[in-house]
Amino acid sequence: MSSTWTVLLPPTIDPVGPESLADIATCTSRAAYADEDALIADIDRYDAIITRTQPVTERLLTAADRLQIVAKHGTGVDNVDLAAASEHGVVVANTPGENANSVAEHAVALLLAAKRNVVDADHATQTGEWRRADFRGHDLRGRTLGLFGAGNAGTRVATLLAGFDVTCVAYDPYADPDSLPETVSLVDDETTLFERADDVSVHAPLTPETRHAIGAEALDALPEDGVVVNTARGGIVDEAALVAALEAGELGGAGVDVYETEPPTPDDPLLSCPGVVRTQHNAGTSTEALANMSRAAAALVRTAYEGEVPETALNPGAWSTSS
Repeated sequence: MSSTWTVLLPPTIDPVGPESLADIATCTSRAAYADEDALIADIDRYDAIITRTQPVTERLLTAADRLQIVAKHGTGVDNVDLAAASEHGVVVANTPGENANSVAEHAVALLLAAKRNVVDADHATQTGEWRRADFRGHDLRGRTLGLFGAGNAGTRVATLLAGFDVTCVAYDPYADPDSLPETVSLVDDETTLFERADDVSVHAPLTPETRHAIGAEALDALPEDGVVVNTARGGIVDEAALVAALEAGELGGAGVDVYETEPPTPDDPLLSCPGVVRTQHNAGTSTEALANMSRAAAALVRTAYEGEVPETALNPGAWSTSS
C-alpha cells in the first residue's frame, strides 16, 4: 500500500467527503474522463472508487489492478458488478441509512401530493381553471400503508405517518420484528401485504427477486383510491401494469421518483398517465443527505486505507485477496 491513495470520485459529490480524505488521498472526478474507454485506460492508478449512480462494470474492474474498494454513495449497489468485484478482490461497501430520512420525507410528500391532487390542482390554478370539486382528494387518517421493504427508510416512513394516525403493514423477509416501530406489523408474503394495504410505499432493493414484484395482481388487490409510491428502484414496479391500472381507474394515483429507464424517454406512457406525481430520482438527495453520504463514503475509503474491512462490506471475503 502506498502512503497516499488515489481515489476516483463521482462527477458530483458534496465536498465534505473528499475534503476529509486530504491527508491520505488525492482525488479525481470521473467527469475528467470523456467516456468509459478513457477511464479504463487510466483506471489502474486508482486505489478506491466512490460511486453514486455511475456503473462500475466487469470491464472496469478487470482493468483496475490497484483497486481495493468501491464505496457506494448510497444504499443500492445494482450499478456495481458485485460478482466481478469479488472475483478481482475488490471490496464493495455501501452507506445504508445515511439518506433514509430524506427518502422517507420524500415518500410521504409524494403520498400526500397524490392523495390530495396537489400537482393537478396547481396546474389548474396556474391556467385559470377554478375546478375545486375535481380536487377533493382523500385523507390519510385511518388508512393502512403497506411497506414493501421495512429497512431504514421504510421504518422512518412509518414513524412519520404515525402522526397522521396511519398504521402500517410490512413485507420484508430480512426485517427484525423487534426493531420495527409499534405501528408496523409484519406479514409473511406479498399477497397479504397488498390485500391488507390501502396504499403502498416501496423501500426494497432491486434484485432478481424484487424485479417486477409489484405487478398487475398486486395492484389489483389495492382499493380504487389506493396510491402506490416508489422511491426505491424503478424495476421493482412493473410500469406497464401500473399505467394500465391508473388508466383503467383501478388506482387513485401514484408517486413515482424512480423509473425503469432513467431518464424516461419522452414517449414513456408513465409521463402522461393520469394521477401520477413525478420527480427525478431525488428522494434521497436532500442537501443534508448528500453531505451525510459523501462523508460516510469517504469514511469507508479511510477504513480500507487503514487495512480494515468496512462494517457495511457486501463481499467481505474479497478483502483477503485484495489486501
